[in-house]
Amino acid sequence: MSSSRNTNNKAPFLKWLPWVLLLIVIAAFVWLFMSMKSPSKDAWEPPRTTPAEQQASAPTSDTPAPIASYHNAVARASQSVVNIYTTQTMTEHPYMDDPVLRRFFEYHGGPSQEQGNTNLGSGVIVSEDGYIVTNAHVIEKADEITVAFNDGRKSRAKIIGTDPDSDLAVIKVDMTGLTPLGFREEPIRVGDVALAIGNPFGVGQTVTQGIISATGRTGLGVNKFEDFVQTDAAINPGNSGGALVDAYGELLGINTVIFSRSGGSMGIGFAIPTSIVEQVMNALIKDGRVSRGWLGIEIQSQLRDPTQLETSTGVEVLNVIEGGPAAKSGLRVGDIILTIDGVEMTDANTLIQYVARKSPNTKLNAQILRQGKNAQVEILLEERPAQETVEQPVVMMQDEDGQSGLQGGQQEVPMMSEAERDRMREELLKLFERDGAPL
Repeated sequence: MSSSRNTNNKAPFLKWLPWVLLLIVIAAFVWLFMSMKSPSKDAWEPPRTTPAEQQASAPTSDTPAPIASYHNAVARASQSVVNIYTTQTMTEHPYMDDPVLRRFFEYHGGPSQEQGNTNLGSGVIVSEDGYIVTNAHVIEKADEITVAFNDGRKSRAKIIGTDPDSDLAVIKVDMTGLTPLGFREEPIRVGDVALAIGNPFGVGQTVTQGIISATGRTGLGVNKFEDFVQTDAAINPGNSGGALVDAYGELLGINTVIFSRSGGSMGIGFAIPTSIVEQVMNALIKDGRVSRGWLGIEIQSQLRDPTQLETSTGVEVLNVIEGGPAAKSGLRVGDIILTIDGVEMTDANTLIQYVARKSPNTKLNAQILRQGKNAQVEILLEERPAQETVEQPVVMMQDEDGQSGLQGGQQEVPMMSEAERDRMREELLKLFERDGAPL
């Protein structure tokens, strides 16, 4: 009786056992197949950013949703950017005093007694009552300045002041109710969106887009005081003095110079940041000139060998001008300036820019290295003496051989030498004697 019951209990189990074994075998085959397809743990895989890292690196200044258009920023900023046309009048051509050359020019429609040379640039409105900031080289030697506004209006402008050392100038139109462009308060960061607005090649107001490629660019040899913002937004001749704005239409800087082999944009443009623009603009409007601090020394950066792991910072004093602020403070030739007011002086450009932003009669605390020993020197800045005005370049050129050079914004007509002029005069006399007949 009991044996029959055990048999009946085993019957269902034996009935399902083949199916259970079949499922186990299938699962084993599936596992083996997937194991063969999966890569080895030792195989190399490229590093991947985790979601947390992606969120941390997301730009905080952008809106959560991707920006599909910069229309609002451009509409806001473009009404504050103007086109500037300057005219330089030459009252008498230098060759018109020679009767032979005068006859030649009159016959062939050469230059008249009055000749106008028109140049173009851009500017940024900074006040409702007509103050406009532009580059100094845009209005250099201008006899007449015409400002064309975004809404089609035009007006003559007068020069309030120029600062060739920073290549900035302020002009003013006799108008009110203008829309000034707001300056960005947040620090400029590499990777921020940059929009360049200006009048390239005179085609009319144009907007180009890029990013901030670098900040604090110095040592380009363009201006005496350099602290440029670099951008890859297309900047071309005519953009000088125009606005570099961010994705919200706030001013980042004034476009001023490009690096190029052809004279056109190659994605390396430079703008004067708003920190310098504000300092120079306020000084020109208030006093008509810019007063800067002056140390009265000649300096050079510490020599650096890029192959050495140890780096040497500091600025060496090569010469101390007699009677200058540095001489009065006891600074000597051979001293190495390490820091000023706690700010490390990494090179000569850093020191020049730092001092230039200080006002005269400002006290500076310098830490120096003298004969291997540290010392503290207190220096009272004086006003920087007036410097000779030098024509400012607007395009850094590089020829086909890779040699760098500078191209000025207003190129003079090449003049003939005395020998060339005499030779041309003799040839013209012979031509006039033959009444134009060929030899």
